[in-house]
Order: sequence, then structure tokens, then C-alpha cells
Amino acid sequence: MDALAGLLEGPRARGAFMIRACFDPPWCVRIEDRAPLTVMLMVRGEAWVVPDAAERVLLRPGDLAIARGPDPYSCADDPDTAPQALILPGAECSYPDGRSLNGSMDLGVRTWGDRLDGSAVMLIGTYLWQGEVSGRLLDALPPLLTLTSEVWDCPLTPFLMEEIVRDEPGQEVVLDRLLDLLVIAALRAWFSRPEAAAPAWYRALADPVVGRVLRLLQDDPGHPWTVASLATKAGVSRAALARRFSELVGEPPMTYLTGWRLALAADALRDTDDTLEAIARRVGYGSAFALSSAFKRVYGVSPQEHRGRAGETARVG
Repeated sequence: MDALAGLLEGPRARGAFMIRACFDPPWCVRIEDRAPLTVMLMVRGEAWVVPDAAERVLLRPGDLAIARGPDPYSCADDPDTAPQALILPGAECSYPDGRSLNGSMDLGVRTWGDRLDGSAVMLIGTYLWQGEVSGRLLDALPPLLTLTSEVWDCPLTPFLMEEIVRDEPGQEVVLDRLLDLLVIAALRAWFSRPEAAAPAWYRALADPVVGRVLRLLQDDPGHPWTVASLATKAGVSRAALARRFSELVGEPPMTYLTGWRLALAADALRDTDDTLEAIARRVGYGSAFALSSAFKRVYGVSPQEHRGRAGETARVG
């Protein structure tokens, strides 16, 4: 599993969904769901995305925005339109005065708003929880990023519009994969832009030597890697690999591997009921004790405490 796949694998395991939103002006939806990642693709009409702590953005047909939580924001026909609905944690919906809104704005299969033929139509995909692996990439994103149709043409829009309203067996899996594809394509386009501050390890993936080593570490973290074995795979000396890796990634290969292994372990503790011993073997530690010692040194809590806190957070959310 590489880092882009890891970005979405954990959050999907903890819940993701996609809807079609249809509105006529005036309209405004206040989003306070604390979701770590929401993607908005404008299909028809226009919409303003108005974060509390960032510059507002106008979306036109073909434009895409990605909001990185947990900070709240609003979507509206106009920045001055007052909220008419609130989206809360757990996909709960309410009126601004607190009355439940669940169900009253349903327009059909995965469709929500005030009218099907509304002048504004937007596809919205949300990942409800963030893991340690996904955080390695999400932390590099601004609170709100946008790709306009002038710089990025999304070929998925017609297919998404067709698939999102289907009510067939396995359709949620289809939409999950389409949402993943949409987000990965958008992030690739974003990080290719000069103003984007891509993580060092992401930029290093383009290097013929360091990129190969990063993929080896990400794809097979359980292997007993050494700098020597990685250097052999990359076709360079140990000294050359250590120097080049540190220059491009910002840390030595084994330090990066430790962080990757522990991030995978942290997500496995949160997302599965696997034993600590099983997780340790899978991510490259010889025993549960070895993983526990390394985990507590980096995260400040034991794996058991981390799993308990994650469960409590899920129940509260």
C-alpha cells in the first residue's frame, strides 16, 4: 500500500459517503461535521465555499474544492446568505435552531437539497475519520484547496452523475472507489502546481533512486529492511542512498520506515480487532513487546491505550 492509497484506505474503513446536492437560491448549508476530508465537485451553477479561517472561493461548473477538517465552513449561493441547515458529526442534519432536519431534504437516492432541478448541483464526497497514515498527506494540505476547470478537467463527472443515483447491489463499493479515484486525481493535480507545498516524501517519489526505495518501504513494511538491502535494490551504495534519501525526504531511511510502520500499526489498532502480536508481525516488528515499546516512545501512550482512546472517540463522534 503506497501513501496515496493509504491516505484513503483508513478513512474509508471508518466511513465515507457521497451525495448529490441540488439547490435553488437563496441557499446556505453550514458544515460542522469535523470530517478530515471533503471533496466538492461543481456540476451545474455556482456555489461559494466560505471557511471561517480562510479565503472564500467561488466554484463554477467543473471546479473542484477539497476542504480539510476539522474547521467548519459554509456552502452557499452567496457569502451573505444565512445558514438554512447544519451538517453535524455523524452525518446528522439540523435546522440552525437545533431541530432535526434528517429526512426532510431527501430528494431520492443519495440526493439531498430543496429541488431536483435546482440551479446549483454539486457532488460531495466525505471521509469521516482520519488515520495516522492519511494524516501524513492531509497535514500538507491547506484548509481549502481548489482546482478550476481551466487547469484541471475532471473526466469522471458524467460517470459520477450517472452512478451516484443508482440503487443496485454493490453500489456503495463502486462509489467508494470512484470517490477514491477522484480525490487521488485531484491531489496529483494539486501537488503538481508550483504553489502547492507537497510533502518532501511525496516529491521524492519522482527520484529514480529514492522513489524506488520509498515504494519498497511503503509496499512491504513487514520486510526486514536494512540500508544495505535497500541500497542493493536501488543499485547504489549504502552511503549514497543514506545521503540522497536524507536530502530529499528529510530523514534517514530507517527513521522513515519506523514512522511508516508505527502509523500503520496505529491505524490497525483503531480500525481492526487484530491482536497486537498480529499487527506487530504485519508491520515488521518481531513481537508485540517490541512494537509496544516503539509505539509508546513515539506516541506517548501504549497501543492498548491508543486503541481505547480511538474507540471512545468513535463512540462520541
